[in-house]
Formats: sequence, C-alpha cells, structure tokens
Amino acid sequence: MAHRQLARLTSLATQRQRGFHPRQRSLASTPRLRSRRHRRQSPAAPRWRLTLVWASLVVAMVGIGARLIYVQIHQGDSLRQRAQQQQKSSPTPRALRHPIVDRRGNLLAVDQIVYTLYSHPALFKQSYHQVATALAPLLETSPAQLQETFGQQSTGIKLADELSPERRDRIQALQVDGLELIPQVQRVYPQEELFAQVVGFINAEGEAQTGLEVALEERLAIPPNPASPQSSSLRLQLTLDSQLQRIAQQELQRTLRQYGARRGTVMVMDAQDGTLLAMAVAPTYDPNRYYEADLDTLRNWAVSDLYEPGSTFKPITMAIALEAGAVQPGDTLYDEGQLILGEWTIRNFDYAALGGHGTLTLTEILKYSSNVGMVHLMQRLQPATYYHWLQRLDLLNPTGIELPAEATAQLPSREQFLQSSVERATVAFGQGLALTPIQLLRLHGALANGGKLVTPHVVRGLVDASGELQWQPQRLVPQHLFSSDTTQQVIAMMETVVDSGTGQVAQINGYQIAGKTGTAQKVTTGGRYGTGRITSFVAIAPAEAPRYVVLAVIDEPWGENAYGSTVAAPLVKTVMEPLLVMTGVAPSNPEAINGVE
Repeated sequence: MAHRQLARLTSLATQRQRGFHPRQRSLASTPRLRSRRHRRQSPAAPRWRLTLVWASLVVAMVGIGARLIYVQIHQGDSLRQRAQQQQKSSPTPRALRHPIVDRRGNLLAVDQIVYTLYSHPALFKQSYHQVATALAPLLETSPAQLQETFGQQSTGIKLADELSPERRDRIQALQVDGLELIPQVQRVYPQEELFAQVVGFINAEGEAQTGLEVALEERLAIPPNPASPQSSSLRLQLTLDSQLQRIAQQELQRTLRQYGARRGTVMVMDAQDGTLLAMAVAPTYDPNRYYEADLDTLRNWAVSDLYEPGSTFKPITMAIALEAGAVQPGDTLYDEGQLILGEWTIRNFDYAALGGHGTLTLTEILKYSSNVGMVHLMQRLQPATYYHWLQRLDLLNPTGIELPAEATAQLPSREQFLQSSVERATVAFGQGLALTPIQLLRLHGALANGGKLVTPHVVRGLVDASGELQWQPQRLVPQHLFSSDTTQQVIAMMETVVDSGTGQVAQINGYQIAGKTGTAQKVTTGGRYGTGRITSFVAIAPAEAPRYVVLAVIDEPWGENAYGSTVAAPLVKTVMEPLLVMTGVAPSNPEAINGVE
C-alpha cells in the first residue's frame, strides 16, 4: 500500500515537471476535449504540410527547368538576334565634325541627325493589322510584310534606319505605342559622287576612312566642350569650285566611256599659289553608299599612284637644258627618226609614216614631239648635271597637298643613271621615271608662274560664319627652280604645239594656249613595255600671261587612234573653255571669238 502511494506521488511529481496538472488530465479524458487536443498535438499534421510545400517546390523547379530548356533550344536564335538589335539600338555617341564647303560655300559634307526605327509588338495597343496599315506607307513597304515582321518576336525588331527628321515626325504623328525612334549622327555628302576622292567618307562606326575626312580628322572634330559658340560653327572651306568640278567630272566620265578607258583624272590649278579649282577622278563613287563601291575607286589615284608621263615631261627636260646652259634658244638638233643605244632602239611615234624630221629647232622638237630630238638634247648635258637637276625637281618628296596616301616619284639610281645611256635617253622623253599626276601638274605650274615650285592644295582653311579664316594649313615657301627667262622660252615653244603641232585640237578661239601632248607605253608586270597606253595633255593659259594649268590623264584608252592629241587634248579644251570665262580671263584676240581675224 505504501509502495503504491509512493509510486503515485512519484508519477504526479513527474507530470508537474512536464507541465501537466492532474485536473487537466481528468478534463481531457472526456471524448470531445480529447479529440480537440489530438488534432492540435498530433505529429501527423506538420508532416503533411511539409510534404505539400516540398511537392510545390519540386513542381516549380521542374517548370522553371522546362522553360529554360525551351528558351535555350527553341528560342535561342531569336533571342540572340533580339539582343544584337537592342545593342545596336543604343549606339555609341559619335563625335561631331565641322561641315565641309567648296569655295562658294556649297555644302560638301555635313553632320545630320537620322533615326533608326524599332518596333516592340508586345506593347502594341492596336492590332498588328492596324499598326502595319498605318506604318507601311511611311516605310515604303507592304502591310503584309510588316505584319509578318511583327510576328517574329515580341520586342526589339529593327524596321528601318537612316530615317530623316521629316519621316520621324510623320511616324510620331501616328501615336502608336510600341514604336521606338533612336537618333544618331550621320555624315552626309550632298554632292554625292562629285568630290568623293577629295572629301572621303565616314563609315557606319563613325571612323574617318579616306580623303580630307581622315587627313584633317583632328581639325574637323568639334570638341565636346567648345571654347566658344563660334568655334563649333566653323566650316572647312576648300579651294575647289563645284561648278567647274561638275564640268570636269562629267567630261572626264564621257571621255572614259567613249574610249573604254580604265580610269582618268582632270585637274585645274592656279599656278601662282597652287590653288586647285577642280580635281576630278573617275571612276568615282557615292560616299553616302561607300559600302557599294569598288575598293579601287576609294583612293585618289591622281595623288597616290605613279605613272610614266611620256611627252608631257619633255618641256621639263627642255627647261633643264636651257637653265643649265647646255643649249640656247636658237640651237638646232638633227632628228634622224630613230637611233640605237646598245641593244635598244629609240624612235619617234611617227617614224613609220614620216621617217626622220631632219634638222629641228628646239621649238620644233616640242612641236613634233620628237623623241630622238629630246635624246640629242639630253646628250648636251653632263650626266651628273642632268641627274642633279632631276633631284632639284623635288620628285622624291611629297608635294604637300592635304590629301592622304600621297606617293613620291621613282627615279633610276644615280649609279644606274650615270652608267646607262639608255636610262638617260628614256627619261629625256618621259619614260624610265614614274611620278604622280599631281607632281606633273606642279612641275608645269613652275613653268607657268615663272619658275617656282608651289604647294598644290585643295584646302583654304577653317572659316567662321562671315567667311573669315580662323585656321589655315601651313605651306612650304615656294622653291625657286627656273629663271623667268627660261620659263618664258619654254611657254613660247609650247604655244606652237597648240597653234600648229600635236595639240591643235585644244585651240580656243580668242585665246593663246600653250600645251603638250603625251602618249606613254605602259610597263607590264614582266617589266617590259606592252601595248597598253596612258595618254595625257597639259595646257597653260593664257600663254601671254600664264595663270592656269589644266592636266588630263587617261589610263588605257582603247582604239588605234587613242593618243594624247585625240583623247586627252579635247578633254582639256572642254574644261579650259568654261574656266577662262568663269575666272574672267580676257581673250588675247577678242575679234577671233566672233569669227573675225
């Protein structure tokens, strides 16, 4: 008995320690209260909830995994394209550049804001059909095509680029949600092909590639924080004249088509200071669509490519001989038509038809373009003296023109020149040396201006709104080359070329023109002269007071009658006639203009 009581007391003490009271136990013994307590404390309830939560998480993870697989496998390409389009929709801001204008202020290059249009169909509040019907006329496409495009993806679809501000306004006026117009700066060339090789172009990334755009990139760039409003409104003004340039370009292209020629150039220079009024090059390209151009047309070959000038170099050799005192203006030389130097035979272009010309004055040597006469002229010069004069022509240095990639001439080495009579002979009539068209223009400029080597240039400088110069390129001091007596004598000889010699086709009523034709054989890849020709003609006007020099070079014209006199000389005439009128040059013989002598 005592033991049972002790056991009961011990049990009660234990229950109190656990938080139970004997009364609570007796109340809970009723069925209703026992059931309620069972629901609250049963371990099965938390286990069920945990299972439910765990199952939900598993289902969610499976769903996310399935979605990732679908996105990566089935939508990977479209999402990649969308990402690329969205990256393109936020282009890096392009640095602004000063406009470029010609000598009359006509725009040649200017920055312009253009827009790229993106669509986000997920944001449309109208149907695809309604949006496409409203937008199609502004994008010059069909509603059906637009609807199909909208269905490709839900956002970031590029619809058009290079949209003008006017077209942007018309698109915005539609008030369509889900259309986005992204502005960007684009360099625009209003004259299109006319000045392509001179001005150059900016590519889609905003990088200068050719022409003045790259040569004067630092000067053209507008600082992010200009020192004054005036500095951001400057313009780069060229010396070129759009009106004369257009005439030169059109006539050059016509000549190339007529003779099936490979390429050509026509340049007009004021010999007094080297100012270029026209610099036409063909074939050409549209810098607004540079990506469609052949690579060969992107460079200005009148500056960057060498050629053998042929007979247009003869007046320079004549001036060297006169200046060096090797001959006098009244001297004569014998032209036997052809001569042999070692294993080489040199003959005149008309030898087959006329044979030798016999005794010729210096003037007649140029008039008839006698190769043999020029060789005998050269033989009056000491070889070392002749080579020294070739070096004085400054052909191994750039002319200093502002255009990029300028080449320099190739001359025989001094040792080769002194030891080989053939080398000296061929150089005398313009073969055996190679120079650029701009270098030859500069040399004839020295004949026209009284003997100075000036710097050819196409840039006047940066000008403000009133046309006042704020910056001008530095130019070298003109080098003295020939005396005025020498240049006057050579100009007089070149007059006879146009009056009664090979350049008669270049005559202009009322004006005295000095000139020289050139037809040079082209060297093949094997190093020998082939059947290809490069024809040229250079003219100086007016002959009595020389001011302007016009040079045309036509590369590889086709036909048996393709010579400097038939191809290049007529071209120079078509450019020089408007030049003399535009610049107000008074005619030498006004009566001749009206057909009265």
